[in-house]
Amino acid sequence: MSACIAIKSPTEPVHLRNSSGARLAHVCRSKQELRPKLSAVDSLLCGAFAGAVAKTVIAPLDRTKIIFQGVKNSITFCLFSVQEAFRLIYCTYLKDGLLSLWRGNSATMVRVMPYAAIQFCAHEQYKKLLGGRYGFQEKALPPFPRLLAGSLAGITATMLTYPLDMVRARMAVTAKEMYSNIMHVFVRISQEEGVRTLYRGFTPTILGVIPYAGITFFTYETLKKLHAERTKRSQPYPHERLAFGACAGLIGQSASYPLDVVRRRMQTAGVTGSSYCTILGTIREVVTKEGVVRGLYKGLSMNWLKGPVAVGISFTAFDITHNLLLKLHQMGYSVS
Repeated sequence: MSACIAIKSPTEPVHLRNSSGARLAHVCRSKQELRPKLSAVDSLLCGAFAGAVAKTVIAPLDRTKIIFQGVKNSITFCLFSVQEAFRLIYCTYLKDGLLSLWRGNSATMVRVMPYAAIQFCAHEQYKKLLGGRYGFQEKALPPFPRLLAGSLAGITATMLTYPLDMVRARMAVTAKEMYSNIMHVFVRISQEEGVRTLYRGFTPTILGVIPYAGITFFTYETLKKLHAERTKRSQPYPHERLAFGACAGLIGQSASYPLDVVRRRMQTAGVTGSSYCTILGTIREVVTKEGVVRGLYKGLSMNWLKGPVAVGISFTAFDITHNLLLKLHQMGYSVS
């Protein structure tokens, strides 16, 4: 019996250690599996809220930029400057009242809320998909997949919401007597110019959104990753998120701006008396009549003013709302 005890006693601690390690690993896996994760619906809600807040804040500047991009007949509007932009805002306020600065914002909300919702939600899904493909599930993606996820998210959102962007552009550059509401724009364009007009400027939009969305998301995610590595904090403070988003918006919009001008010219051609039909034709006419800088980059300084603000607010609002919903899920609440 003593021999049996001598044989068993060394093996028992080993058995206990192995079972303890297995139980610990099982507990860790169980906790990770039980950790609440946000659904696609939650991401859609966060994205819609983020887009609405950001675009409402910069709506007057956005409308002014569209006017400068789209109108070429008035001498006043041919030479863009920040001073001229604010003079236009002030004159619009004196002539039509304060709320006129947000004209077209209802159309903007109808477009931006689904656009931002789809873009942010798609970005989260593409990150998961690419993370699984490259072996970085629940971790920061490598540079190329990070860039690809942003571009794919932008393409997905643009394809699904483009007609609403056309409607917003039309409402921004016309008098309120021409189009009374969003449905009126759809009906009138369809009857007078054809349904295909709702997709005029679609190609330059896609060509522009690939670098814009890709660079914007890539820059923001990269800055957050570098911040976490330097500070050892998993989440940046709100003002840091704003700064990261501002940098992302500045770089992304500067890279894709000429195609944004081409898109606006093609969208508003039906009401400005122009004949912009193709991308190359539009670029050629703009450069010939207005020059490269004053034509293709008209309003860029305004974009540098509003773009970083909008993108910073958008990313910050999404992340904060995302984290808030995550905490609600942890407390047992559900909003979807």
